Amino acid sequence: MRPTDSTLIPDPQMGNDEMKELQRRIADIACWQDALSIDTKMIRWESPEISEDTTQKTTESESPADEVSTQQTDETLPLVAGIDQALRTDHSEVISAIVLTRGATVVDRVAAVTDLSIPYIPGLLSFREGGPILAAFEELSKKPDIAMFDGSGRMHYRQAGLATHIGVMLDMPSIGVAKSLLCGTPASDTEQRSAGWQTPIYADESVEDADTETVIGHAIQTRQYDSRKIINPVYVSPGHRVSAATAAKITEALCDGYKLPEPTRRADAYADEIKRDYAEFTET
Repeated sequence: MRPTDSTLIPDPQMGNDEMKELQRRIADIACWQDALSIDTKMIRWESPEISEDTTQKTTESESPADEVSTQQTDETLPLVAGIDQALRTDHSEVISAIVLTRGATVVDRVAAVTDLSIPYIPGLLSFREGGPILAAFEELSKKPDIAMFDGSGRMHYRQAGLATHIGVMLDMPSIGVAKSLLCGTPASDTEQRSAGWQTPIYADESVEDADTETVIGHAIQTRQYDSRKIINPVYVSPGHRVSAATAAKITEALCDGYKLPEPTRRADAYADEIKRDYAEFTET
């Protein structure tokens, strides 16, 4: 997969003002209404039930990503891509991983190892990570019906987070699932909520071109335990061609007993697997 418009590719050589202006352009193009070619009711995760004991024994970072299956899959189920990254120890390179699934079956896994050109700058993540992620998408065997990113979509200062930027470039329905709140105001307090709870996130004064009645995403409490410290919610926002409400519903449907939804959780695990293998290779 390649960008439909090369002028939208995040260039790390741009100055900060140029980067912000490109993000505003991305936001103008982005669609935050449902414009999918699939039935979202068909998006689901079907795995054996995971008990609290099992999830406590295996942390999210330690859970291995499933191997690519050679079995026939149900072609009526949508293809969902999970995207995440891992940094080399010295932060000189980044590993971008994509895990493509139908239901709970992994149909493809790809990764790209690329240089990092700029440091982390809040609000400009796509210029640090966007190019490396595009390199991974070029290796993907099939085009996803929807993609889920570890990062923000519309829930961003200029309404153009990583999920929106990549989604617009590839003209692909996309969702951002962030582990922390970059901007916006939750409608309700998010502390100590039980699993299944969610609340809208409204734009605040830091979000450009959006009034305070605009819902830019949701906080979703995907998992909680009675016997563990409090787990914070994830922050879900539409990237492109998906509404805020549908982004929340899809994320809930793709959770399977862990805090993170399965697409990004498995991509995270695969990126870590590649990181370990790459370290062993470079050390020999």
